[in-house]
Amino acid sequence: MSDDKYIWGTGRRKNAVARVRICSGTGEVKINNRAVEEYFPRLLWQSQVYQALKTAGVEGRVDVFVNASGGGLTGQAGAVRMGIARALVKMNEDLKPALKKEGLLTRDPRMVERKKFGQKGARGKRQFSKR
Repeated sequence: MSDDKYIWGTGRRKNAVARVRICSGTGEVKINNRAVEEYFPRLLWQSQVYQALKTAGVEGRVDVFVNASGGGLTGQAGAVRMGIARALVKMNEDLKPALKKEGLLTRDPRMVERKKFGQKGARGKRQFSKR
């Protein structure tokens, strides 16, 4: 892999989309030009971002630059995790079995159910009175 060449990966979860660029480097991880700890204040979100790098064993050897948009922080963290995993597979096809075993390459299909007309929400209905 050449030094100036980026490898792209796209991750999605709920309404969040993360466009991930990775290249060989010193282990720098930036999300929307901010540090991971600054962008994702919760440790759960931070651990999700680093999970693919730890599984692949390349933590500290690649630089990761992410453009995340849409949804909330939980969705964005999941999207970043998937985008990094996809980019790592493009970089090295041998990492695919390990990342797939951890479930990092599988798109989470769960979405918010739409609100139905005549109801308060997706499933919440008005209170029923028999008498």
